[in-house]
Amino acid sequence: MDFLRRLLPVLPLSATLLCLSCSKQFVPNTDVEDNPFNRKVIEFCEEYRRAVERRNVGLLLKLADKRYYEDGGNVDPTDDLNYDELKEYLVERFRSTQAIRYEIRYRRVGRGRNDEIYVDYTYSASYKMITEDGDVWRRSVADNRLELAPRGDTFRILAGM
Repeated sequence: MDFLRRLLPVLPLSATLLCLSCSKQFVPNTDVEDNPFNRKVIEFCEEYRRAVERRNVGLLLKLADKRYYEDGGNVDPTDDLNYDELKEYLVERFRSTQAIRYEIRYRRVGRGRNDEIYVDYTYSASYKMITEDGDVWRRSVADNRLELAPRGDTFRILAGM
């Protein structure tokens, strides 16, 4: 009985320490478990995000895989996009844009088929468009997925730009 009296005050602290040791750590400002691989993936995605903000078509093309393919999320093949069409698409999109603010909240990094890496995220894009009525700020928020292929010690984007 004396043993139990001495043990009772220590139990809440022990339970708290046990819970803390079992909890996952996340990459700061993400919902992604913190480990070296996930950090590397997010660092690559941040390079992509900054290239979008700078409207850097050359860097975006460098980050894209030669097998890049976008189906537009539907069955209509007229809006599909491959690597060869990507440059024209990016140049056209950025031509009427004066400024971009592109924020990403990373939700999940997962493995797909053929060693592909899926990065699920929510983005908030604010952009200044040139219109006939003058410059107009627009904003969109949506979920997206980048599909990446490992390339040596980095990655290339297969889809999702």
